[in-house]
Amino acid sequence: MCRDEIGRNPGAPFSRFTRLWVSIDLGKGAIASVEISVRVPPGPERVLILGSNERNLKMIREALGVDVSARDSAVVVTGDSDAVVVARRVLDKLAAAARQRKPLERIDVLNLIASESVDYHAGVSAAQSDSRFAAKTSQAVGQTPAPWNGELNVYAGGRPIRARTPNQEKYLKAVQENDLVFAIGPAGTGKTYLAVAAAVHLLKADRVKRLILVRPAVEAGEKLGFLPGDVQAKVNPYLRPLFDALQDMMDYPTVRRFIDHDVVEVVPLAFMRGRTLNHAVIILDEAQNTTKGQMKMFLTRMGDGSKTIVTGDATQIDLPEPSESGLLDAANLLKETPGVGFVQLERVDVVRHPMVEKIVAAYGEERVKPKSKSNKAKKSRSGGAGKAADVLYAGRTRTTHSVAKKIRTRP
Repeated sequence: MCRDEIGRNPGAPFSRFTRLWVSIDLGKGAIASVEISVRVPPGPERVLILGSNERNLKMIREALGVDVSARDSAVVVTGDSDAVVVARRVLDKLAAAARQRKPLERIDVLNLIASESVDYHAGVSAAQSDSRFAAKTSQAVGQTPAPWNGELNVYAGGRPIRARTPNQEKYLKAVQENDLVFAIGPAGTGKTYLAVAAAVHLLKADRVKRLILVRPAVEAGEKLGFLPGDVQAKVNPYLRPLFDALQDMMDYPTVRRFIDHDVVEVVPLAFMRGRTLNHAVIILDEAQNTTKGQMKMFLTRMGDGSKTIVTGDATQIDLPEPSESGLLDAANLLKETPGVGFVQLERVDVVRHPMVEKIVAAYGEERVKPKSKSNKAKKSRSGGAGKAADVLYAGRTRTTHSVAKKIRTRP
């Protein structure tokens, strides 16, 4: 398998399989090491393939963990067999682009490496990958990428990611058609997962250049106190769900490389002030735990060519005053704004373990318990806001129920 893939089409320009050997590590078993030589032409095409100061080779080396070097009229790649196969496919694409005099920017090469890695591990043949790349590079320089046809070019565990319910289909369609989308629904309905999948699709299709994942650092009812480590270590527990979704769709080295090169950025909401994000997909997760001021600050970060997706569950607000939720406020203020899409996901859209749907249903049917005198005193001090926060209807605040009803009945 490895020999066939590496040695495919031996007569193709600039490509030549040289040798394969196996080295034995007695402590760990057999490890296949592969060395290939890819011929490159002299002159301008060589510069386009290798990149300025061999930039492209450096990115291949860092991303795939292979040894790669340019020697006269060839590039020699050595390393693990799977990584060498991916490197070979990347070099073939770079050579094809060079023949058409199509210069690739740094971000284009990074996307190419990620795409080839995903395709190889998903079982996509080199021929299919070649045809897709040829179609992409045949566009004129500066031409707008082909429109999104509704299908996601994203895989998890070798299987394509698709909407599994009618409401999820509406969700992806809303992301396709609007620059700002709100997805509101209970746990397990795929709000965050589909948002990340759509963002990865747009990133691979070169429709955006960056992916920004944002989450408020709000604890779910517990006070954890001071956390050890630097800033990244402190916020990592809050951002872990976003990493989990991302790593389902990309292998770890690709995710790590994208984060190191700021193609993918995972940040707490508090660090967003003052930024302008151009040509990016910006996802705000757990938006029910933002305040009104934070939501306004976040929504105004959008720059040219950007899409923003806001997800949240209005029944799981962890703020001291639930009526101050920025998600509820934004849904009420922006519900009639052109270019803003709203999707209400329901219990029937739960796609986690079947028990999750039953749990959501049970909590949704919970009735109001009698309020203590201290709660009544607190409500009288806080005025109308306390009423909106404390009066429940079918397991959610009346404010939330009203917003959800308006979303469902929008024309």
